[in-house]
Amino acid sequence: MNTQPLTGRRVLAIGGDLSDLAKGPLRGAILESGGLDRLTGAGIADADLLIINADAWDPAALAAGIQALALCAAPPPVLMVGAHLPTAVVRNLLRIERSDVLDAPYSHDNIEAAITGLMAARASSAAAAPSGEVAHCWAVTGAVGGSGATTIAIEIATQLCVRSSKDKSVCLIDLNLADGSAAAYLGSSPAMRLGDLGRSAEKLDRDMLQAFVTPVTKQLDLLAAARDPLAFDTIPPEAILRLLEVACDNYRWVVVDMPRHRRAWSVQALSGCDEVLVISELTVPALLAARSLSDEIERAIGSGQKPRIVLNRLAGRMFGPAPSMAEAERALQRKAEGGVSSDWEAAAASVNLGGPISTHRPKSKIVKDVQVLVERLAAESAQRDGKTSRAA
Repeated sequence: MNTQPLTGRRVLAIGGDLSDLAKGPLRGAILESGGLDRLTGAGIADADLLIINADAWDPAALAAGIQALALCAAPPPVLMVGAHLPTAVVRNLLRIERSDVLDAPYSHDNIEAAITGLMAARASSAAAAPSGEVAHCWAVTGAVGGSGATTIAIEIATQLCVRSSKDKSVCLIDLNLADGSAAAYLGSSPAMRLGDLGRSAEKLDRDMLQAFVTPVTKQLDLLAAARDPLAFDTIPPEAILRLLEVACDNYRWVVVDMPRHRRAWSVQALSGCDEVLVISELTVPALLAARSLSDEIERAIGSGQKPRIVLNRLAGRMFGPAPSMAEAERALQRKAEGGVSSDWEAAAASVNLGGPISTHRPKSKIVKDVQVLVERLAAESAQRDGKTSRAA
């Protein structure tokens, strides 16, 4: 096998002796050994390849070292080897984009193949360039608790995926950091750990973003954190804003599930969005809250951008205690952007089974109504892009 890519490359071994490998898979490389402390802040300036011997370290210490490595802005490719590979350590390692694991016993050929793959992946990643497409960021927030904002955000993201055949084109970000439910609704595990950044938000880049991502489908990625009642107090605004910035640099569409109550970063985050959707139920208290929240956002942003109010859980019957659409718009003192029909059975099935409503109940009125909403907003975005392009 060809090991030419390692000639003159710096290989850092974290535990273990590389002398045997130096005659085979690592021949021609510049070899160095170090401890777990070398993983903190490690980047391509420190080594072209990391080889970690899992058997040389206590599992807890190794897990802490891998976590520190995952927080690096651009960690080198990593190969972990060993006869005893703790599952938690391996799972965290594989969140690093360029990483691989070899379980003993393994041969020199196995190591060569793994190294070749890692170095090729590094070259491919380095050669990747932004597509040049204009990114669009839509924020979704509820006027009152339980208005269905998270469900609507998930369905919007899913419909945007339908419009794009490109992999990893849509990102759903759950910024309800204390008690977000997007991951639970999708049957996914949250992987975002913004608290680990501390005050070093600038470390967050494309590679680290991917370590925080939970893939949902080929097109859709989820950024969600485990529920933490202290998250809003411990995660600095700079980390939230940097997350949104990097996400918009790497996805065609970004859908943000915003917390209902204003945070230190809310206004700046909403100012960077192309659309702000306020979700309201068809009750008088919810409508009054939607009008108040929309006015508040409009004043805070101050750019002339008006939030769009979407009425959720519209009843199919003509008469009843709920206000009609016309009555709702009188209470709002503005036109509603659209409505989403009530379909409790479809929504409940989706939540219980894990995944968007469009997967479990594709003929639901909710799916159709959200599709109409997304098509209209996307068409308006395309028109704005066209005007901007012609003006340039």
